Amino acid sequence: MTSDLWTFALRLYAQPGVEAACLHLQDRGADVCLLLTACWLGRRGVSFEEPRLRALADRCGPWQERVVKPLRALRQGWREAAREDPALDGLREQIKALEVEAERKLLARLESAADGWGANHGEQLEAWLQGSFPVREEVDRDALECLRGAALAL
Repeated sequence: MTSDLWTFALRLYAQPGVEAACLHLQDRGADVCLLLTACWLGRRGVSFEEPRLRALADRCGPWQERVVKPLRALRQGWREAAREDPALDGLREQIKALEVEAERKLLARLESAADGWGANHGEQLEAWLQGSFPVREEVDRDALECLRGAALAL
């Protein structure tokens, strides 16, 4: 398992089924960067505590609202028109790259917020995932299980 959050997140997201699970959970209101951070912390054995989760969520919220979501909305809003317009498609790809960079910077902020949180308390993945996203239906449970299984495999 890698020590830095960005590398861990890239490796986790590349696992079979994880991208689809993350997008499903994002559509249901989950913060994917927070979920990826939860997987990283849980695998490292960082003890789950509600104040820690709140600190991470407080760091995520404003950045998601002011930076990531507007970029995502612009990119998604251009999806149909970009199929017919190569110039717009190129701009859409640039927006996608900015969106990914914004998420990378958010993960760096989350990693910094967790700096100093002791690890090696045994695997805490389940607690972090349950705390980070309340399961609403069976499909949510399946998506979280996909994340859990992929994180454990790293």
